[in-house]
Amino acid sequence: MTPTQVFSIVGMIAMPMWILMIFLPTWKVTKLLIKFKVVPLILSFIYAIYIVQALFIGGMMDFGSLASVMKLFTEENAVLAGWVHYLAFDLLIGMWMLHQNKTLRIHQLLMAPCLLGTFMFGPIGFLLFMVIKLIKQK
Repeated sequence: MTPTQVFSIVGMIAMPMWILMIFLPTWKVTKLLIKFKVVPLILSFIYAIYIVQALFIGGMMDFGSLASVMKLFTEENAVLAGWVHYLAFDLLIGMWMLHQNKTLRIHQLLMAPCLLGTFMFGPIGFLLFMVIKLIKQK
Protein backbone atom coordinates (compact mmCIF):
# COMPACT_ATOMS: atom_id res chain seq x y z
CA MET A 1 0.00 0.00 0.00
CA THR A 2 1.42 3.38 -0.97
CA PRO A 3 1.70 6.30 1.46
CA THR A 4 -0.85 8.15 -0.70
CA GLN A 5 -3.36 5.35 -0.22
CA VAL A 6 -2.68 5.21 3.52
CA PHE A 7 -3.15 9.00 3.69
CA SER A 8 -6.65 8.57 2.24
CA ILE A 9 -7.45 5.64 4.53
CA VAL A 10 -6.44 7.40 7.75
CA GLY A 11 -8.62 10.36 6.79
CA MET A 12 -11.54 7.97 6.25
CA ILE A 13 -10.83 6.43 9.66
CA ALA A 14 -10.72 9.76 11.51
CA MET A 15 -13.58 11.61 9.81
CA PRO A 16 -16.48 9.44 11.05
CA MET A 17 -15.23 9.77 14.63
CA TRP A 18 -15.25 13.55 14.35
CA ILE A 19 -18.75 13.47 12.87
CA LEU A 20 -19.94 11.34 15.79
CA MET A 21 -18.24 13.57 18.35
CA ILE A 22 -19.65 16.77 16.86
CA PHE A 23 -23.18 15.64 16.01
CA LEU A 24 -23.86 12.61 18.24
CA PRO A 25 -21.61 12.99 21.29
CA THR A 26 -24.06 11.30 23.67
CA TRP A 27 -24.88 8.32 21.44
CA LYS A 28 -23.81 5.06 23.09
CA VAL A 29 -21.65 4.05 20.11
CA THR A 30 -19.81 7.38 20.26
CA LYS A 31 -19.33 6.99 24.01
CA LEU A 32 -18.00 3.45 23.55
CA LEU A 33 -15.53 4.53 20.85
CA ILE A 34 -14.37 7.39 23.08
CA LYS A 35 -14.10 5.24 26.20
CA PHE A 36 -11.83 2.70 24.55
CA LYS A 37 -10.04 5.25 22.29
CA VAL A 38 -10.62 2.90 19.35
CA VAL A 39 -9.81 5.31 16.51
CA PRO A 40 -6.74 6.91 18.15
CA LEU A 41 -5.41 3.41 18.88
CA ILE A 42 -5.82 2.38 15.25
CA LEU A 43 -4.13 5.60 14.12
CA SER A 44 -1.35 5.09 16.67
CA PHE A 45 -0.66 1.64 15.26
CA ILE A 46 -0.46 3.06 11.74
CA TYR A 47 1.77 5.87 13.03
CA ALA A 48 4.14 3.35 14.59
CA ILE A 49 4.51 1.52 11.28
CA TYR A 50 5.33 4.65 9.31
CA ILE A 51 7.59 6.29 11.88
CA VAL A 52 9.65 3.08 12.07
CA GLN A 53 9.84 3.01 8.26
CA ALA A 54 10.91 6.65 8.25
CA LEU A 55 13.63 5.87 10.80
CA PHE A 56 14.93 3.00 8.67
CA ILE A 57 14.94 5.13 5.52
CA GLY A 58 16.24 8.39 6.95
CA GLY A 59 18.00 7.39 10.13
CA MET A 60 17.57 9.04 13.52
CA MET A 61 15.37 12.11 13.44
CA ASP A 62 16.77 15.48 14.42
CA PHE A 63 14.35 17.94 16.02
CA GLY A 64 17.10 20.35 17.08
CA SER A 65 16.43 23.10 14.56
CA LEU A 66 13.78 24.30 12.16
CA ALA A 67 16.02 23.36 9.24
CA SER A 68 16.43 19.78 10.49
CA VAL A 69 12.66 19.40 11.04
CA MET A 70 12.02 20.76 7.53
CA LYS A 71 14.43 18.16 6.19
CA LEU A 72 12.44 15.43 7.99
CA PHE A 73 9.34 16.50 6.11
CA THR A 74 10.95 15.75 2.76
CA GLU A 75 10.68 11.99 3.44
CA GLU A 76 7.25 10.67 2.42
CA ASN A 77 6.90 8.18 5.29
CA ALA A 78 7.88 10.83 7.84
CA VAL A 79 5.29 13.25 6.45
CA LEU A 80 2.63 10.54 6.55
CA ALA A 81 3.62 9.66 10.12
CA GLY A 82 3.40 13.35 11.03
CA TRP A 83 -0.09 13.60 9.54
CA VAL A 84 -1.29 10.49 11.39
CA HIS A 85 0.24 11.97 14.55
CA TYR A 86 -1.91 15.09 14.09
CA LEU A 87 -5.04 13.04 13.43
CA ALA A 88 -4.56 10.83 16.49
CA PHE A 89 -3.69 13.60 18.93
CA ASP A 90 -6.35 16.01 17.73
CA LEU A 91 -8.89 13.23 18.23
CA LEU A 92 -7.58 12.58 21.72
CA ILE A 93 -7.95 16.28 22.56
CA GLY A 94 -11.49 16.27 21.19
CA MET A 95 -12.30 13.20 23.28
CA TRP A 96 -10.79 14.85 26.35
CA MET A 97 -12.91 17.94 25.76
CA LEU A 98 -16.07 15.80 25.60
CA HIS A 99 -15.00 14.03 28.78
CA GLN A 100 -14.49 17.38 30.49
CA ASN A 101 -17.90 18.47 29.28
CA LYS A 102 -19.60 15.71 31.27
CA THR A 103 -19.15 17.90 34.34
CA LEU A 104 -19.01 21.32 32.66
CA ARG A 105 -22.25 20.83 30.71
CA ILE A 106 -21.35 23.31 27.98
CA HIS A 107 -24.21 23.38 25.48
CA GLN A 108 -23.61 21.32 22.33
CA LEU A 109 -24.00 24.45 20.17
CA LEU A 110 -20.88 25.81 21.89
CA MET A 111 -19.05 22.47 21.95
CA ALA A 112 -19.50 21.89 18.22
CA PRO A 113 -17.30 24.86 17.19
CA CYS A 114 -14.68 23.77 19.72
CA LEU A 115 -14.62 20.26 18.28
CA LEU A 116 -14.71 21.49 14.69
CA GLY A 117 -11.91 23.92 15.49
CA THR A 118 -9.85 21.11 17.02
CA PHE A 119 -10.50 18.92 13.99
CA MET A 120 -9.51 21.62 11.51
CA PHE A 121 -6.97 23.72 13.43
CA GLY A 122 -5.96 21.67 16.50
CA PRO A 123 -4.78 24.16 19.11
CA ILE A 124 -7.30 26.84 18.08
CA GLY A 125 -10.24 24.56 18.92
CA PHE A 126 -8.56 23.58 22.17
CA LEU A 127 -7.99 27.25 23.01
CA LEU A 128 -11.64 28.08 22.29
CA PHE A 129 -12.73 25.22 24.56
CA MET A 130 -10.45 26.40 27.35
CA VAL A 131 -11.80 29.96 27.10
CA ILE A 132 -15.40 28.70 27.24
CA LYS A 133 -14.47 26.40 30.14
CA LEU A 134 -12.93 29.31 32.04
CA ILE A 135 -16.02 31.47 31.47
CA LYS A 136 -18.33 28.60 32.42
CA GLN A 137 -16.46 27.95 35.67
CA LYS A 138 -16.69 31.59 36.80
